[in-house]
Amino acid sequence: MNKIDENQPAAPGTKKKRKKLSQKHYEKELARLQVELSKLQEWVVEHGRKVVVIFEGRDAAGKGGTIARITARLNPRVCRVAALAKPTDREQSQWYFQRYVAHLPSAGEIVLFDRSWYNRAGVDRVMGFCTEEEYREFLRSCPEFERMLARSDIRLIKYWFSVSAKEQERRFRNRIKDPLKSWKFSDMDRQSYMKWDEYSHAKDEMMNYTDIKQAPWYVVPSDSKRRARLNCITHLLSLFPYDKDPPTSKTSLPDRETDAGYVRPPMDDQRFIPEVY
Repeated sequence: MNKIDENQPAAPGTKKKRKKLSQKHYEKELARLQVELSKLQEWVVEHGRKVVVIFEGRDAAGKGGTIARITARLNPRVCRVAALAKPTDREQSQWYFQRYVAHLPSAGEIVLFDRSWYNRAGVDRVMGFCTEEEYREFLRSCPEFERMLARSDIRLIKYWFSVSAKEQERRFRNRIKDPLKSWKFSDMDRQSYMKWDEYSHAKDEMMNYTDIKQAPWYVVPSDSKRRARLNCITHLLSLFPYDKDPPTSKTSLPDRETDAGYVRPPMDDQRFIPEVY
């Protein structure tokens, strides 16, 4: 796979800066795409498909926001998010992929990984949380692990959200200033900001080893969060032959059963919360 330099200017002949996507148009398109996602969900359930979508990228690249828009209108029993915390001592003693395997989907399920086993090729590599031997073993094992998933009828889709250094800095500064977002800025974010070039090298090597036919990497330009969300969802939908015109539901509400002899207790016996609004 060709390396992608996130610091390079736009290619010749392309527009360097496009017109800002209006909130109205964005919300209209997002609503339309969320309807399509619900159709995809029904197709996955009906056909017993197993789908894994990985979201990777630098801190503040917009992964979480995209995941939130995908899941907003879906059934959480069908489409769930796996966002694993720091491994415990017990998990650190296990086969590296073991704790991720526990979150893989059964038939009729979609799992969205908010970061994944690729932590080993990113933060673990850059921050020294793994040894050189462990890192090299990951690069050897990961393609085989993903081919094994493919042979087990698990559809694996991998997205890398690509944000520029300038935009990442702007988002970090915004997080620091905004009391509603300050919790998002961690010491790990600070370290990732300082080690921009090291993360670039790690990402390029990761893609060089793990961009395989059975599970290729798809890059999502994410300096515009709105465009990134719409483009990612559109691309995700394009990968499945789901029914875009499912049959109209013939379900209707039945008549309520009534019990003429039942007398409900007085309303004053119940504790109601204050109606402040």
